Amino acid sequence: MATHVLYDLPSKDRNACWSLNPWKTRLLLNYKGIDYKTEWLEYPDVAPTLKSFGLPPNDPNASGYFADYTIPTMRIDSNTYVMDSAKIAVELEKRYPSPSVYLDSPIVSQAQQVVTNIQKALTPNLIPKAPGNLLNERSKEYFERTREVRFGMPLSQMEKDKGGETPWAAAKQPIQELADLLKEQGGPFFLGKTVSYADFILVAFLHFLKRVDQAVFDRFVAHDPAFSAIYEASQAWLARDDH
Repeated sequence: MATHVLYDLPSKDRNACWSLNPWKTRLLLNYKGIDYKTEWLEYPDVAPTLKSFGLPPNDPNASGYFADYTIPTMRIDSNTYVMDSAKIAVELEKRYPSPSVYLDSPIVSQAQQVVTNIQKALTPNLIPKAPGNLLNERSKEYFERTREVRFGMPLSQMEKDKGGETPWAAAKQPIQELADLLKEQGGPFFLGKTVSYADFILVAFLHFLKRVDQAVFDRFVAHDPAFSAIYEASQAWLARDDH
């Protein structure tokens, strides 16, 4: 029986991992061959469930903060819960050092920064599609309500007013930067033939694109063959997505 529990967000129809940050953790677990089980939490259930474990909320002053309680969270053992994909990665690397994912390599923070820049640029073409394409009704209502507060407008209005070609134009330079970074060591991974956590950051993002909108994924990977190469090279770690 798995002693590790990954708390993740369910999707409608075929219930499987879809969200960007949980995929970073899932890829890491699958790559290291760590036994775990998934427990699914609809969005309204995330905060009360994680609070019940005695977890302190996320630091509101931390970079990237957007909610007190977030997914992914893991129960590492009976006494240890860790919230946030980056913190989970540190804990798992410490407990399961082989195979290493080179968390100390500068490429990890470089990849994260560029992917974040791309994600922000493409937000109007991505986030409005998530509720209808991916979420069950309870999560859909919660997502649309909270994101309207976060972005200052309904998601439908954001997509209409700010979507289309403008986000792609804003993302063009960081997408090229990411492709160049990926090819520096010859690929398919950021460190050449060596897998690192930087790869999971990118592959999680690519798979998130695919789950949200196949057309967005297709357009993104068409920018450079390096994107398809790393995605295909990572298929073994994407296979387990629903348990």
